[in-house]
Amino acid sequence: MKERIITGIIAALLFIGVTVYGKLPFTLVIIALAVIGLHELLRMKKITILSVQGLIGLLLTLATVIPENWKETYLGYFSGAEPIVLALLLILVVTVITKNRFTFDDAGFVILSSLYVGYGFHYILETRLMDQGLPILFFILFMIWGADSGAYFTGKSIGKTKLWPVISPNKTVEGAVGGIITSIAVGLLCYAFNFIPFTLSIVILMAVIAGIFGQIGDLAQSAFKRHYGVKDSGNLLPGHGGILDRTDSWLFVLPLLHILHLLA
Repeated sequence: MKERIITGIIAALLFIGVTVYGKLPFTLVIIALAVIGLHELLRMKKITILSVQGLIGLLLTLATVIPENWKETYLGYFSGAEPIVLALLLILVVTVITKNRFTFDDAGFVILSSLYVGYGFHYILETRLMDQGLPILFFILFMIWGADSGAYFTGKSIGKTKLWPVISPNKTVEGAVGGIITSIAVGLLCYAFNFIPFTLSIVILMAVIAGIFGQIGDLAQSAFKRHYGVKDSGNLLPGHGGILDRTDSWLFVLPLLHILHLLA
């Protein structure tokens, strides 16, 4: 527990510091987190990131995670879905060259992992780069963290009905509801203190999305780990696991808020 607390404090201070500063250091840190996240997923499948297929996944992750203005500058020749299609064709070539030792299923895993991690972290970057991006990003993270804490303590105190025991045996329906309520409470608190430039109805909608899909992101990560027989996605953060263990909720909530045009 002591190790977990110390690691949590140090990681939080470093992340808050680089997020507040923003600019190039924040962009580089998020890109690095995406690369580490891809490495963690590939390792579950026993694919090294330095293999040919791993490098294709890495390039696709980098092509998707970078900010939009970087894409215009460095990927101007490629546009829209072209990097995805190129990576898809290249990785299918690998299945041929390896005589199907690297299978179609393996190829699908690499492409899906690259897009999941790349776009997930991309939208974290894009949120910070918005006008008033700093308070907006922290507003969303506060709601996600609130939902996580609310679900934990509610489930611990009154949780009885298992939510999805096959995937995550400790989570309960009561805890999930408590997490959503806590997310809404955090959102309303931020609204009351004029922390963010959104109307009350938008705040409530965003809080509900953060409360629900933050927990779904966590369950999705639990499903990955259970399927591949690993306890944590990695060991970079002693007592906390890997990068994906700490950011799984972010990778669902931030893209969804952008897709629904609640962040623009």
